[in-house]
Amino acid sequence: QVPLVESGGGLVQAGDSLRLSCAASKRTFSRYAMGWFRQAPGKERQLVAAINWSGGSTYYADSVKGRFTISRDSAKNTVYLQLNSLKPEDTAVYYCAAKQGTIGLLLHQNAYDYWGQGTQVTVSS
Repeated sequence: QVPLVESGGGLVQAGDSLRLSCAASKRTFSRYAMGWFRQAPGKERQLVAAINWSGGSTYYADSVKGRFTISRDSAKNTVYLQLNSLKPEDTAVYYCAAKQGTIGLLLHQNAYDYWGQGTQVTVSS
């Protein structure tokens, strides 16, 4: 088990920023590919950003490119998602996910083994 605990969500206004954190308890966290997904009411869960095990490669959905930044701190077993210039359409539950022993980026939710409980982000206009 690799418990993942998200934090940092909240209610903000359009244009504001948030930083989401995903803390993992596993000591070998550095060998995990990580991703952030989100699910809005009535919609399917979608990939927002992904980062490879080293942090050297990242992926962003077109809808967040230039506004969101994914990063990882292996010393703290934590992955971050910086959300800038938030829009009402960013409102969703945000989940982090992990996959053990993968070098590259993972873009499909079925590829991930572990999921956090989610953190709510609500952006008012």
